[in-house]
Amino acid sequence: MITLRKSKDRGHADRGWLRGFYSFSFGDYYDPAYSNFSVLRVLNDDRIAPGKGFGPHAHRDMEIITYVREGAITHQDSLGNKGRTEAGDVQVMSAGSGIRHAEYNLEPGKTKIFQIWIVPTTQGGAPTWGAKPFPKENRNGKFVTIASGFKADNDALPIRADARVLATTLKAGESAEYEPAKARNLYLVPAVGAVEINGVRVNARDGVAISDEAQLKITALEDSELVLVDAA
Repeated sequence: MITLRKSKDRGHADRGWLRGFYSFSFGDYYDPAYSNFSVLRVLNDDRIAPGKGFGPHAHRDMEIITYVREGAITHQDSLGNKGRTEAGDVQVMSAGSGIRHAEYNLEPGKTKIFQIWIVPTTQGGAPTWGAKPFPKENRNGKFVTIASGFKADNDALPIRADARVLATTLKAGESAEYEPAKARNLYLVPAVGAVEINGVRVNARDGVAISDEAQLKITALEDSELVLVDAA
């Protein structure tokens, strides 16, 4: 089953310095039909103005994956971690028993990110943060796992969840296939471009909830960059 949610139908908030588009209920936006998808709790499409960002605030018991689409995000947390994650790269924060952090766009131009929150398999534990480059040229025409709760995905950033996050880039006319394990729930969003998934057209920043599909064939109708969440 493939369920398409158009980009224009998502929740939206505009704070001036931040324009946020929400696939699921978040902040002041609430829609009982879109509270989560399996253990995927948040998939926010954020655009942050230069010199602005999220001041220090707390999280606990959540796996937070930040996929940078454009610009860069600078992170600082209560563990003493500091880092700058730029376009195409990924950072992961396991909030565990509790952590405070801040994220700012210190770049001269706009920063665009996907923020993905996944419910962990267990609560508590020591919080952690990490970041890693995932060059786009290394994922041309194939899915690369960028964050994972499975030991077999040892090149990915670790998360404490029954889930993995993957990414690919496709040139117009190229295809990629993905075969999920049984009883998995998939959520796919094109960061840019347009694709066809098992015959369904999906445009940039549309969201697609996928379940009970034995195999996906994804064909790029335009040059595209995709993020896929595979969850329990």
